[in-house]
Amino acid sequence: MAEIYELLHEARGKDYRTEAATVAGLVRARNAQAASLLDVACGTGAHLRHFADLFDKVEGLELSEAMLAMARTAVPAAVLHGGDMRDLALNRSYDVITCMFGSIAYLKDVAELTSTLRSFADHLTPGGVVAVDPWWFLETSLDHHVSGDTVTVGRRTMTRVSCTEREGNTSHMVVHYVVAEPGLGVEHFAERHALTLFTRAEYEEAFARAGLRVTYVGEIQSGRGLFLADRPR
Repeated sequence: MAEIYELLHEARGKDYRTEAATVAGLVRARNAQAASLLDVACGTGAHLRHFADLFDKVEGLELSEAMLAMARTAVPAAVLHGGDMRDLALNRSYDVITCMFGSIAYLKDVAELTSTLRSFADHLTPGGVVAVDPWWFLETSLDHHVSGDTVTVGRRTMTRVSCTEREGNTSHMVVHYVVAEPGLGVEHFAERHALTLFTRAEYEEAFARAGLRVTYVGEIQSGRGLFLADRPR
């Protein structure tokens, strides 16, 4: 999955460069001097490599060793940390902390969300900004959702089919992949994701309890919107 992750999503239409530039612009509207950035749950470095062109110093945090290995290749100048966002303790501060592509939804409940955002706040410089790209809100999520795409990048053809079922405030998504390449044959594998469907109010209350002043920017990020929160000076 780490090997095809970025290729697949870009071929499906995800524009990491534009998303990074949009986030940077919104951040600098709040902190024009922002120079250092930590991307939490940075994955393969898909956003981070573009943030590296927009900020003087970038770092990443990622739980998956396979994803982290890809990120080291993608962003060789970045300092990358292996670890879980729930246990963030890097003993340094950043002007910007980002958490992109719905990764925040892997937190299981409001208590984890609040404590994680509090640790984000603890790692901010005065006037620093947190940018969180949320998963779908409970009130806007779809049940029984199926999607599928087939794309070809170079010699490799990839098919992704997903089925999502909502159970309470959790989105259970099963994703199947078929990858084919001349000379290598066909490979199939599957993933399961359990993503928490927080309400917008739960996000905003968690930011407030973490001591952050939050604003929600709608429509962007494929319609999920973006939370921007700053630490008072």
